[in-house]
Amino acid sequence: MTHGMVSAAQPEAVEAGLETLQAGGNAVDAAVATALVQTAVDPQMCGIAGFGCMHVYSPKTGVHVCLDFYGRAPMAARPDMWADLMISESEDGFGFILKGNANCFYGSIATPMTLRALGTALKRFGTMQIGALLGLAVPHCENGFVVRPHVSAYWNMLPTESKPPHSALLTNVPATRKIYVKPDGKLHAVGDTLRNRDLGATYRRIATVGIEAFYEGEIARRIAGDMRANGALLAETDLAQCRVEETKPLWGSYRGHRIATNPPPGGGLMLLEMLNILEYFDLKAMGHNTPDYIATVAEAMKLGAVDRDMHLGDPKFVDVPVARLSSKEHAARLAERVKRGEKAHVPRIKAKEAADTTQVCVVDEHGTCVSLTHTLGSPSGVVTDGLGFMYNGAMEAFDPRPGHAASLAPGKARVSSMAPTIVFKGEQPFFVVGAPGGTYITPGILQAVLNVVEFDMTALEAISAPRFCATSDTIHLTNRILRSTERDLATRGYPVKRIPLNFYFAGVHGIRIDGGRLDGAADPGRDGMAAMV
Repeated sequence: MTHGMVSAAQPEAVEAGLETLQAGGNAVDAAVATALVQTAVDPQMCGIAGFGCMHVYSPKTGVHVCLDFYGRAPMAARPDMWADLMISESEDGFGFILKGNANCFYGSIATPMTLRALGTALKRFGTMQIGALLGLAVPHCENGFVVRPHVSAYWNMLPTESKPPHSALLTNVPATRKIYVKPDGKLHAVGDTLRNRDLGATYRRIATVGIEAFYEGEIARRIAGDMRANGALLAETDLAQCRVEETKPLWGSYRGHRIATNPPPGGGLMLLEMLNILEYFDLKAMGHNTPDYIATVAEAMKLGAVDRDMHLGDPKFVDVPVARLSSKEHAARLAERVKRGEKAHVPRIKAKEAADTTQVCVVDEHGTCVSLTHTLGSPSGVVTDGLGFMYNGAMEAFDPRPGHAASLAPGKARVSSMAPTIVFKGEQPFFVVGAPGGTYITPGILQAVLNVVEFDMTALEAISAPRFCATSDTIHLTNRILRSTERDLATRGYPVKRIPLNFYFAGVHGIRIDGGRLDGAADPGRDGMAAMV
């Protein structure tokens, strides 16, 4: 048995991670097992045709890397193909709304990377075979899983104005409808058992013949045939070219702690920039979630959002000024603006949107730490008949206007706010953290790090504390932020909006390592848990 802890947004997935540790697997094995079960029991938050980033630290083997597996635009994409279709941008900067929903359904599908990445992680850093770990997911497909509150809430959510409702993602494509709609024409409700035998069969096939069947074999041919028949950009050559990139973590510091996070096109750079700005303020003296604290942290969030929109892109295609944006000097200049009372303006082209992703954190007895964020982006709603899995909708996040950092180009990775992060005390890992939540991810992780470092909270306290967010000019507050604080912020001239939910703005998950002891937490706004063996 390997001792350790797993935190994730789905109890079934956490249990798979724990079983893997009990069977002698390491943290990477457990993270992959957890992720594979997530694809079965949370099929719009993630899937084998999704994308993401895995941050791995293994002191025993001397490994510290990020495995980047972001969705890339198919080679048939063209920089100006949607330039005349622009309607608006989401308020939080998560995506773009086009005429005729050209970047939805089959038009939204970028390269499917997750299965390739999980297999790569096992080969590079794990001890188990993917076939065995897929076996943990198959029963949840064939016997079914009980629909949880967060799953049902997502299915019934109304997204951005002018975008298809989430229910349409499950009902418009016949192969998708077959899985998610009951004989009475209704979607499965909380407590119903949803079975996806086609996904179980696909997993059994991959377990038998290997991952290459998905990218260059029988499954790849079925995928490509469906894409051709429905006018999608994704082609068989795109599948064959899917590769995971191994990158060095991006490093920063905050209050004497070393921060390791993911490089562009992920969101770690923005996290470091915001922490650097806030290091110039005595946040502890302000008090947690006081008006002064929220106003200060919100300004750092807004400044990070502005730089994200202006500069963050695929480094293979754009020159991202990483050194400048992550420097203490740049942060000092921005901090002075905050001290002068300036309110940053975050340009947006109207509208609003939510985001769809999931998270795994694992720590084992050897000190190996994994923070894995993976997603479908905005789910495409597309399932190929007989295969069972839903494809990512990553193309929705590309800027349809040529000439921007996140603009469309063939083979280009989409920008992501994912920021799987490890905070170190000296040379030892102290806090392993990550989150789903679109552009809310970095603000959510930021607050969890501040809670642990500034206010000495446990992982549970840090992740359960009321959050706020500013990815536009408006400061959004969860419902447990005091009304008196809201009034104070409004008096200072801030646009303020109260969210009716008590837990919101990313689904933060984390594990704290304190003197060799582990304490972890799953975001109460999701359905998950943290558990230890």
